[in-house]
Amino acid sequence: MTDAMFDDLEIAVLLPCYNEAATIGDVVRGFREALPGARIYVYDNNSKDQTALRAALAGAIVVREPRQGKGHVVRRMFSDIDADIFLMADGDGTYAPADGPELIRTLVSERCDMVVGTRRGVTDDAGRRGHAFGNTIFNTLYKQIFGDDFTDIFSGYRAFSRRFAKSFPAVSGGFEIETEMSVHASQLKLPVMELALDYGRRPEGSHSKLSTFRDGARILWMFAMLMKETRPFTFFSYLSVFTLAISMMFMVPVLNEYFLTGLVTRMPTWMLAMALMMMALMIFTGGVILDSVARGRAEQKRFHYMSIAAARGEGRTTAKPGQRASDRAEGLPEAPEGHKLAS
Repeated sequence: MTDAMFDDLEIAVLLPCYNEAATIGDVVRGFREALPGARIYVYDNNSKDQTALRAALAGAIVVREPRQGKGHVVRRMFSDIDADIFLMADGDGTYAPADGPELIRTLVSERCDMVVGTRRGVTDDAGRRGHAFGNTIFNTLYKQIFGDDFTDIFSGYRAFSRRFAKSFPAVSGGFEIETEMSVHASQLKLPVMELALDYGRRPEGSHSKLSTFRDGARILWMFAMLMKETRPFTFFSYLSVFTLAISMMFMVPVLNEYFLTGLVTRMPTWMLAMALMMMALMIFTGGVILDSVARGRAEQKRFHYMSIAAARGEGRTTAKPGQRASDRAEGLPEAPEGHKLAS
């Protein structure tokens, strides 16, 4: 695939920003140079500096999102914008705009719904080592719970197909939105790829908005909620085993006394142990039922995903002025050069 093929694609570059006046101008100009035909959107999330002004002067379309948090911004961007390809990056200059075409090339040539730019050199900056350690822990946890589709679930440099953007529920409010994107892809078994890219340093005057402990706790909570929603049998089985273990802690001394003396003198303890055991059985039963519900929800999400045209520039007709991207994809997709369609 050559860069000339970008002319057949409607590409939207999405830049969520909060107080990035020091870098946003260069980032916008970098994407204008790397992707001349793309529309560049900067969503200003209540910045208190000149982020919006500098983005507009650099040639971006600036939109304000009043709800604070990256998740709210991403939900608004995917709702507002219609395109064939969505390329999302940060406005802090840590992701190179020159890598954007390669992400899009990979998305189209490999027929993926999401390509993640994994970060090389994330620990080169001493200030990031705490974040990098947290990344390692959460990535390992993700693999244990949701599968091994991703090695960097927190990367903010991603390319999406229209199918992904329009089928993604986006319920998160903050930095945990990238985790939700990854789980969405893993749950529906969407075609995804990773591309290793260099990760730059923030320039002087630009500061990270990520709080190690506060956002780490929110991400951990999101892990638990997404596990409950997508893998309820496993989630409630763990909870049931934990409750059963507590029940046994109270039950064993009472049983030991009964077998030795034939008496039960600690009746309240015995009643508590039995109540906890019944609770453990109810939790397990609830997990079995909710697992069937979750499977039904996953099927509905898959049906909705399949109802959206796979518009990645394949099999396109000549566009009429003002015609939407979703209305131009028709028929079976045409294979990229050097590839054949499976029969």
